[in-house]
Amino acid sequence: MAGVFVTKLTKQDFFHQPGRRFFFDDPSAVADYVRAFYPEEAAQVIATADDIADQRFLFNMHWDLERTHIPVCFDGDIDWLHQPEDDPEWVYAFNRMRFWLTLGQAYALTRKEKYAVAFVSQLTHWITTVRRDDPAYAAAWRSIEVGLRLENWLKAARCFEGSPSLTDEVMSLFAQSVAEHAAFLMEVWDSYHLMSNWGVLENHGLFLAGVMMPQDGATRAWTSEALRRLGLEARMQVYRDGTHWEQSSLYHNEVLRCFLNVALLARRNGIPLPEGFAACTQGMCLYSLYAAKPDCHALCMGDSDDIDWRRLLTMGALLFDDGRLVFGGGSGAGSGGGSGGGAAAGNPCFDTAWDIGESGLDACRSRAATIPEETDRAFFDSGNFYLRSGWGASDTYLHFHAGPLGAGHGHADQLHFDLFSRGEDILVDAGRHSYVFGPGRVEFKEMEAHNTVMIDGVGLYVCRDSWACAPLSRALGQHFFSDGRYGYAEGGHLGYMTLPSGGVYSNRRLIWLKPDLLIVADEFYGLGSHAYRQFFHFDALGSLASDGPGFIYRGKNAAATVRLANPDRQTKIIDTKMSRHYNTWEPNQTLQADFTAQGFVCAYTVFALSDIGQGTAFSVEKQPVRSGITGAAFADSQVEALDIRLGDNRYTLVVAHEEFASPTDVFLADGCTGFGSAVVFDRTAGETEIGTVLRW
Repeated sequence: MAGVFVTKLTKQDFFHQPGRRFFFDDPSAVADYVRAFYPEEAAQVIATADDIADQRFLFNMHWDLERTHIPVCFDGDIDWLHQPEDDPEWVYAFNRMRFWLTLGQAYALTRKEKYAVAFVSQLTHWITTVRRDDPAYAAAWRSIEVGLRLENWLKAARCFEGSPSLTDEVMSLFAQSVAEHAAFLMEVWDSYHLMSNWGVLENHGLFLAGVMMPQDGATRAWTSEALRRLGLEARMQVYRDGTHWEQSSLYHNEVLRCFLNVALLARRNGIPLPEGFAACTQGMCLYSLYAAKPDCHALCMGDSDDIDWRRLLTMGALLFDDGRLVFGGGSGAGSGGGSGGGAAAGNPCFDTAWDIGESGLDACRSRAATIPEETDRAFFDSGNFYLRSGWGASDTYLHFHAGPLGAGHGHADQLHFDLFSRGEDILVDAGRHSYVFGPGRVEFKEMEAHNTVMIDGVGLYVCRDSWACAPLSRALGQHFFSDGRYGYAEGGHLGYMTLPSGGVYSNRRLIWLKPDLLIVADEFYGLGSHAYRQFFHFDALGSLASDGPGFIYRGKNAAATVRLANPDRQTKIIDTKMSRHYNTWEPNQTLQADFTAQGFVCAYTVFALSDIGQGTAFSVEKQPVRSGITGAAFADSQVEALDIRLGDNRYTLVVAHEEFASPTDVFLADGCTGFGSAVVFDRTAGETEIGTVLRW
């Protein structure tokens, strides 16, 4: 029998549990640390806590999942089901009580009792008002909110150690509600929760309740069952390449955050983890390391915001003693970085300090950082490819996606790519903006919001509601190459094989001549005539304009010159939107290119990167290709070649769209001889034979 949790709880029982260790053991020690190293963030937390104590709520902290931008104020009793406008996400976020952790941190920083008074007042009002057995409060008792609430309640409560406002009576009421939450989660588990991030967030909260509440038969049962479920969820939801299957940067990292919390508390309390759980968590950390842009922010891929996630890599470095994660988190000895989720002068960030406590801070600062040996990595299970010119903040970074859609948080981003250079975004994903079904949801989720290609005016996925879409599209033919000088990623999909006008297989190749030349080769294998429309979304902080032979994008530090070669395309700059954070969007510009073709066609788009204001000659010219054996000209549908010149650098690129060596053959292109499906010759270095084969 699991037993029933004894809900009469004293402060002594909660705050002093012999042999148990939590995220931090002494909140005052953590407060001293963040005051010393992050005074601005400490001041922001205190100011936000002042608003919360006055019942003024705005979800704008770094880790708020769905941010808001207009404060909601309550003069009298709080209405826990208050919903501004038409978005229920406000109700959900409100009932997660992330803001109570802010109250707790402010109390630890100042020892002002008003924060504890506000916590106790709001806590007791919620417990006595928002009853689980009242159907009217169902929105506050969604199982995901229950899991997140347990985490925030338990972490916040530990910040108020020593407060006279937390009486034994308050703590007993707190314990009764925690037990009710845990009992609810013990009943909620099925195939949906096994597969969804909801299950992880719920069972993570159940695990924390089992570990952080005083031990008895009930809490041990919560811990055991939570670990059993989390072990299964890790095996089901996380690909072998370390990617969470839902294809969203935000939810990958949110699941990872939960796994890291579980692994940390389990280690500190000698609790065995399910088989493979630690390796899965480390793999997720490494994915986040490679997926992070050079500014240490995650991509706005799927339903995601523009957030610095280094906090998680620091926790991973602490758990796994992995120098690459120390480097990625910016928290090791000799490391550097900034605030807002990262580290200052090698010191773990504000939020990390509350995650790992005083002992973890000392351990992190003693670990040495190791720059990863690989700049480029392919994650084949999820179909995500990451390439970079180096690991510096100003280096160039490229992401390509050719994989499954994922869940409801995935977007119609098949064959989408992102480009970042010189400290800023250049080509971007539009983000998510809202979960409310309608134009504000659909226009950010469907393919026109991504750097993709639409055929015959048909969307690749059509949204049925905020979460479901159809038909789905299988990705095929992923290939990858990296040798330091060059990077190559390729993938295609079957999404247009059933068009009324005839099927088309769409294939995209990204060929990167590091550091400043990117060639996008869009191949379309189809019968009959089709209309093609390409989208290239540029960051909102710059401007896009025609420069005669093509286009030029000018950002703050970086410029990207665009040349479109073969076939002729009708181009225009259109006004679009991008969303860096939930509930906000800003105008940006998108290059739209249209063309019609009969049968096979390949469209080449070439990007040359440079510092802003740097004028460099740039040209792209198509070259004829012949057989090296017979001398016969190859058709464009067989083999094509481009002569690319940027300043003093010259390259010949040869792309074969089908096999051409029968019985034995090589190609001759612009004085170069070779064999392969994608081959580059560095003409500046005198290469004219063999070249570098990016794909055979």
